[in-house]
Parts: sequence; structure tokens; C-alpha cells
Amino acid sequence: MNGQAPAAPLRLGTRRSALAMAQSGMVAREVSRVTGRPVELVEITTYGDTSREALAQIGGTGVFVSALRDALLEGRIDFAVHSLKDLPTAAPEGLVLAAVPEREDPRDALVARDGLSLEELIEKSAGHTARIGTGSPRRMSQLNAWATARGAALETVPIRGNVDTRVGYVAAGELDAVVLATAGLNRLGRSADITGHLDTELMLPAPGQGALAIECVSAELATALSALDHAPTRAAVTAERALLAALEAGCSAPVAALAVRTGTELRLEGVVGTVDGATLLKMTATGPLVLDETAERQATALGHALATRLLDAGAASLMGERAS
Repeated sequence: MNGQAPAAPLRLGTRRSALAMAQSGMVAREVSRVTGRPVELVEITTYGDTSREALAQIGGTGVFVSALRDALLEGRIDFAVHSLKDLPTAAPEGLVLAAVPEREDPRDALVARDGLSLEELIEKSAGHTARIGTGSPRRMSQLNAWATARGAALETVPIRGNVDTRVGYVAAGELDAVVLATAGLNRLGRSADITGHLDTELMLPAPGQGALAIECVSAELATALSALDHAPTRAAVTAERALLAALEAGCSAPVAALAVRTGTELRLEGVVGTVDGATLLKMTATGPLVLDETAERQATALGHALATRLLDAGAASLMGERAS
């Protein structure tokens, strides 16, 4: 023995849901690898976990984040892991987005009765309206637009709950299908539940979907955690979140975005629509991307440029609100 005391564990704050625990466990293992220190999970209950109200009524997905951020700022945890799509675009003073690990599959997935794809579900639902559950206005908007364009009989049903609860609606015959994030199902080891992936031509994901965010306070810890950062992913989600921030979208606004890097360019696609799918604005912008110290600035500029075009085309009226 060298007489040195073992390094104190790093405290990782996480929500208590099965998905949050799975994601945090993945990150904990990687943090231990790069820092050489043990990591212990600190479970924190957020208001979003306990409320059964619709997310749009209680403040949007940001309600899953505030309790974790409070714990960070109060020193009860050393770092936190969030689903990046839940992270508000404005960060509180004192917190550092230390790392954005490589992104999982950003697409949405269908979990349908009888193992059906979306097209098969509509085809085999002749004579009655296919009922598809989702708590997301973004998903409702794009599903409804898809159904309208094809003359398909489809009803989007608002739901909440964890993955087991949502998939249970299908198993019980209450719904024909539910839509969930592919990344979440993969991380839970439940990819076998997926009966069809929804192509991004049909449904763009939420800004940041499939990516994780690691936040902390300490500059020293942030430097160590930066080893887990994946530069192409950070650039992509920066562009998507810049679009969302520039649109000044309300928490109930159906806004979708996906950025993809190709060589030295970043292609950003954005969608703004009405929940009923009657109107859908879809635009694309491409800009240069060099993965150096200017990458974040380049990605932000691209997001702002596309937001300006969408606003000029009437996006503000579709979202129903825009801060003055």
C-alpha cells in the first residue's frame, strides 16, 4: 500500500426513471474510465417525474432538469446527466456543459400492435381510425400532416408515462401504437419492441434527440469530463438548439430539427407546424463546419439563419406564441 486514501467518488445526479438510470450508468462507467475515480449515482426526483399533467401545462421538458441543476448549484452532486432534448436553451449562470457524448440514433420509433409498421398499421386499420399515442406536439403535428397527405384515418392520442406505461397501452389494446425515441429504447435494451423506424422525411426529431448532456460546476471537473465530448455531435445539437432558441418557441410549440455533418459542411433541417398538421413549414440550410474552436459559432450561426427564414415564412403564427 502507498498510504494514499482512495479517491472520493464523484456524485452523479440522475432522474429516477429506468431510462435516466440506464443513461447515467453508461456515463458513470465512462467517467470512471477517464478520471480513474469511482462514480456513485444520486437519484433525484423532479417535478416532471411526479406530475401527471401534460408537459405543455407544467413548463415543457425543462421540468425534468431544474431539480438536477439546483442540486449542482447547491453542491449536493458533482455532475449531472440529462437527455439533451430536455435541456432548456438558456443555461443558468455557474453551470458548464462539460461534454456531449456521441449521439445515439436520433429517429423516432413506432411500437405497434401485431408488429406492424406505420404503413401496415394504416392499411390493416381499414374500417376504423388507427389510434397512436404520444405526448409530443411535435410528433402529433408531423403524424397528422403525414396522415392528411395520404388520406389516412389516424388519431393522435396524448399520453404520458414511462416506457413501460406507454408500451402497455398497446399491449392492453387501448392504443394501436405509440411513438417513442429510438435512442431511449436502445439504451433500455428494448430495441426488439420497435416495429418500425419513422424516417426523418416523415418525422424530424426534437432538437438534441438521441444526445446526452453532462453538466457540472467545477472547471477542473469540466476539463476532465471534456474527454467524453464528441465534436460532431456537439456541433449538430448546437445548430438545432440555436434554431429553437431563435424561434423563441413556447413549450407547446411543434418544432423539430436535425443537423447532420457531411465533410466540412453541416446540413440543418427544421420543421414548424400546427398540432393538427394542417400547416407544416419545412426548410433546410447548409453551412461550413470546421471542427475547431470556431465550430460552436458556425453551428449557432446556421441555426439562427434557418430560424430567420422560418420566421419570415410565418413560423411565429404557427407556434402560437413568440416572446416580444
